[in-house]
Amino acid sequence: MSASNPVSPLAPKTTPSLPRIAGIKLGAVEAGIRYQGRRDLMVAVLPAGSIIAGVLTRSKTASAPVDWCRKNLARGKARAILVNAGNANAFTGKLGDKSVEEATRAVAQALGCARNEVFMASTGVIGQPLDPAPILKAVPGLLKAAREESWDDAAAAIMTTDTFPKMATRTARIGDGTVTINGFAKGSGMIAPDMATMLGFAFTDAKLPPAVLQKLLTDATDKSFNCVTVDGDTSTSDTFLLASTAAARHPRVEEADDPLLADFRRALDELMIELAQLVAKDGEGASKFITINVTGATSNGAARKIGLAVANSPLVKTAIAGEDANWGRVVMAIGKAGEKADRDKLRISMGGVRITDNGQVVPNYDETPVVKHIKGSDVVIDIELGLGRGRSTVWTCDLTHRYIDINGSYRS
Repeated sequence: MSASNPVSPLAPKTTPSLPRIAGIKLGAVEAGIRYQGRRDLMVAVLPAGSIIAGVLTRSKTASAPVDWCRKNLARGKARAILVNAGNANAFTGKLGDKSVEEATRAVAQALGCARNEVFMASTGVIGQPLDPAPILKAVPGLLKAAREESWDDAAAAIMTTDTFPKMATRTARIGDGTVTINGFAKGSGMIAPDMATMLGFAFTDAKLPPAVLQKLLTDATDKSFNCVTVDGDTSTSDTFLLASTAAARHPRVEEADDPLLADFRRALDELMIELAQLVAKDGEGASKFITINVTGATSNGAARKIGLAVANSPLVKTAIAGEDANWGRVVMAIGKAGEKADRDKLRISMGGVRITDNGQVVPNYDETPVVKHIKGSDVVIDIELGLGRGRSTVWTCDLTHRYIDINGSYRS
C-alpha cells in the first residue's frame, strides 16, 4: 500500500495544478475495495459527444477491464472512465467479466448513456475476483462528488504502491485556437510497458476525429511509456486512454500529419514523456533516476531494444544503486540485447565522461568523475554504436533492497 511507503526521493518538489477542461468532471471516493482510510475508486465523467482513443497491453493474460476497453475503443465514443485500485480484476475468468459488466452498467444507467460508452480500468492484486458490490454501492456518491477541479483526488485514488500522484498539463495551438491537455498516471512496480503504463489517462478539448486522436496517442506512447521500465515485468492491466470533449474552437483537422497539429503533437508527446518519467522516478524502492541514450543503431527499434536491455539488467541497476561505476555491466547488457553491435565501434559514456572507444577502455581513463556522477540522483548513460542513424532514449531507476521489501509483502 502506498500509505506504508515513504515518498520516493525522486518525487518532484511540487505537484502541478491542473486547469479545468470545461465539461470534464472527476470524482473519487473510498469504496473499501481493498484499502481502508483512502480513496480507491475514481470516475471521469465526459460530456455527450466526447471521443476516446486508447492503447492497451499486449499481455496474453490481460485483465477483464482491458478486454472490455479493447472491445469498445474502435467506436471512439465515451461518456465516462471508471477506475478502481486494490484489485486488478485479472485472471478472474467469467467473474471478472461480470464485475466489469455490472460496474459499467451502473455508471451508464446513472448517466443515461450506452454501457459501451463507459470504459473501465483496474489495478492491484492479480487473481482475486473483484466484488462489484462495493463499487455499485459507491457509484451514486461517486458521480455526485464529480467536479471539474478534482484532478488531484482522481490521480491519488488510482495509486497502489505509488508514493506520489503523477500529473502533468500542457497547452497547444491548433491554428488560431488554444487547447488544453491534462493527464495523470499510476505505476511503480510491474513496469515494462508493451504499449502504455500500468494505468494512465489524458483529457483534452481539442476537436479531432477518433482516428487522428488514436494515431497521435499511439505515436506519443511509442516515445514515452514504451521507453520506460522499472523491473522488466509487463502488467496485465496496462491501459492509457485519451479522451476529448471536442469542444475547442480551432481550424478543422482531418489527418494526423496535418501541419496544424505540430504544436498539439509536441504538447502531447511532452506530457506523456513527463508522466512516463514520473513512473520511473517512483519505481519501487528507487533512489536514482537513470536516462539511457542510445545512438548510432541500425534502426530506432534496435536502439530502444538495446536501451531496454541495459535498463532492465539487474546487474546494471544494482551497480548504480551501490554507486559502483561498473561500466562492464553496460557492455554485457548491450551484447545480450540481440541487436547488431560492433565491439570496435562501441562508445560508452557516463555523466558525459567517455569510458570506452575502439573496443577498449579509453587511454588514461579516470573513474573519479564517473563515480561522482553516479553518487547523484540523476544518472545518464550514453551509448554510441556507430552503425547507423537509429536512436532512442529509455528511462528507468536503480534496483535496491527496498524493491524486495515491497514486493515480498505486497499481498499481506
